Amino acid sequence: MAGMNQERSRATAYDPHYDPLVSDGPGINRDYAPSYWIATAGTPPSDDGPVIQDMDVDVAIVGSGFTGLTCAIFLARQFGIKATVLEANHVAWGCSTRNGGQGQNSAGRLTRSQWISRWGLDIARRMHAEVTEGFETFDELVQQIDCEPQRGGHLYIAHRQRNFRKIADESKILNDVFNYRTRIVSADELRRDYVNDKEAVGAVLEPLGTGIHPAKLAFGYQKTARELGAKIHPGSPVARIETNKNGFYLYTPGGVVRARSVAIATGAYTANSLTPPLRGRCMPILSNSMVTRPLTASEIIATGFKTKLVITDTRTLRFYYRLLPDNRVHIGSRSAVTGAEATDQRHLQLLIDGLNRKFPALRGIQIDYDWWGWVDVSHDMMPRIFRPDPNQALFYALGYGGNGVSYSAQAGRRMAQMIAGQSFMAQDLPIFNSPLPGHPLAPFRRLGQRLLYRWYQANDEAA
Repeated sequence: MAGMNQERSRATAYDPHYDPLVSDGPGINRDYAPSYWIATAGTPPSDDGPVIQDMDVDVAIVGSGFTGLTCAIFLARQFGIKATVLEANHVAWGCSTRNGGQGQNSAGRLTRSQWISRWGLDIARRMHAEVTEGFETFDELVQQIDCEPQRGGHLYIAHRQRNFRKIADESKILNDVFNYRTRIVSADELRRDYVNDKEAVGAVLEPLGTGIHPAKLAFGYQKTARELGAKIHPGSPVARIETNKNGFYLYTPGGVVRARSVAIATGAYTANSLTPPLRGRCMPILSNSMVTRPLTASEIIATGFKTKLVITDTRTLRFYYRLLPDNRVHIGSRSAVTGAEATDQRHLQLLIDGLNRKFPALRGIQIDYDWWGWVDVSHDMMPRIFRPDPNQALFYALGYGGNGVSYSAQAGRRMAQMIAGQSFMAQDLPIFNSPLPGHPLAPFRRLGQRLLYRWYQANDEAA
């Protein structure tokens, strides 16, 4: 049996400057980003080694992150279909081992009130039901995997009074319209019972939210998928996908994989050359993370951490943070615009400055880990699980916008149902019946991103 450890000895170096918009693919068999998650996940489970010859398969899944692996799990569990997962580098090399591990009751970047404005009340309510069911799907999988779950909800902390008013209004809509029992938390209650974030003027507590160890979850998905009969081939980047009357040809360095159906689950690491339906359909955005050394007992008292709930603040360029099970603090936020700029220390300093503002007692604390990764943001801020051509069995699930930790499990499940030809009640919702939108100014998106970041930062920090 070919194992992950055997293949890692031939790994190529991690490339800190990889950029989906300019790099010629994500590489082949590259090592993981130096995240806290990889450093503490233990020995990765076995895989099936790289593709070394031409093969015929029923379903080929491109991408071995949360979405691809859960798709393989549900194909096997619900339909007896044993998929073949193709990964360019190591298993779960991209978003799935670089995120903050914050599972929330959301998908994409829009609020529920924005759903109502875009689609009307009926569709918004059905979307809420779909996303909530998605959190339940995620939670059921988490219960089966040792991934250090921190349950209890999500704290949405307002860093300015004007933001507190906005999230309080949204909380009322969630309660009254969607029967989702959120609760307003005053600044005094927040500091007394949860955390002493010095910027906080109040918060909203959502009932659904779970923090997890992303690499342990991904490796648990990997182990489960293989136990169910799926094959997982790292070091096997798909250079291109061609179609013919019998199905699809997926070209990898080790051989051609001929498949009757294809599922694409590559997130922000989707090469422009992979397949025409996805060219320019997502904007890859960098997000940085860092993890401190473990806090001392006196530091925990000084920071007021009485909770290990997942936490997000109300900046557009938001900070997301929490106290980890080993009493380290993880904090993340947006980062560089291009991969070439990713190693610039000012992006790490942005996180340090944010931590210092929130928790002055941690000023100067040792940072043990820092890393970054690409987030797949769709042009309309909502994900898609979609079949571009009804005459071809090619499917994709992309565009989570940084909220894919929990909903990726449901996306994998929904994509498995589509592949197997099983309909479901939510299938007429916009995230299933419309493609990821393109962008008329796609070649100039990064110029706009730079300008927007400056505007967002100025607006976020205004009194």
